[in-house]
Amino acid sequence: MNATPFELQLDGIRVAGLRAGNPDGLKVLALHGWLDNAASFLPLAAQLPTLDLVMVDLPGHGYSDHLPLTTPYTTPHAIVQTLAIADALGWERFVLLGHSMGAAIASLVAAVAGERVQALVSIEALGGLTAPAGETVQRLRTYVEAMLKLDAKQLRVFPDLSAPVRARMMVNQLSEASARLLIERGVKTVDGGWSWRSDPRLMLPTAVRMTEEQVCDVVSAILCPVQVIYATPAQPYFPEPERSRRAALLPDGRLHTLPGHHHVHMDDPGAVAAIIRDFIAALPDAS
Repeated sequence: MNATPFELQLDGIRVAGLRAGNPDGLKVLALHGWLDNAASFLPLAAQLPTLDLVMVDLPGHGYSDHLPLTTPYTTPHAIVQTLAIADALGWERFVLLGHSMGAAIASLVAAVAGERVQALVSIEALGGLTAPAGETVQRLRTYVEAMLKLDAKQLRVFPDLSAPVRARMMVNQLSEASARLLIERGVKTVDGGWSWRSDPRLMLPTAVRMTEEQVCDVVSAILCPVQVIYATPAQPYFPEPERSRRAALLPDGRLHTLPGHHHVHMDDPGAVAAIIRDFIAALPDAS
């Protein structure tokens, strides 16, 4: 699939990405998962040529700039960034397509800015990861301790790309081709080989998480049509029955499960694209 690189400027922050498909087609903004990048959606883009598909590297990932040290990576900030990206593209209304962390962000955008989100396709997440309220102080302590030690950590250098490709294949059960897509966009050349482009702060533990009750409140507020796609068996950090319970809260939602793993949209793009095409075709204002 031919995809065109692009860059946007958001208050001095460069946001890079890839654009594919039909410029006159339905506007779709794709948000990738944690430590992934825009290349996460290239296999899917090849199956959806009628869409105007914009795949961004979220700040701190891929070719996009890292956020300033005074600006933490938080979900509320990601909501604002997503809407700013749409503004920079000149899009008033658009469809959101998200995977994992990107799906969690997209869920929140759809809930708080529903007048702008025409529809939502949420792959392998719906709302974010949660934690009990009783873990709040310990999470904050763990985050602060890790943040204070961050400067002492050295970035790992790989003499070639085979090691990081194998690591992604093992951790995420990805095919070699899919892992290589993510790795090649996620590394940079340094003395001695290759190192990660991503902001090291993305590896910090999450300082604050919403409770399950709060996330359910968000999901219940998503009024646009939603297509949820889960791989089965479920991942341990987003297990059943919790993930299906969330999907059932959607006022206008539908759920489809596919055999596969967390990156099912990369390794089985044909099946995922077929679900998306059927969903989009049924939208009342899909033209």
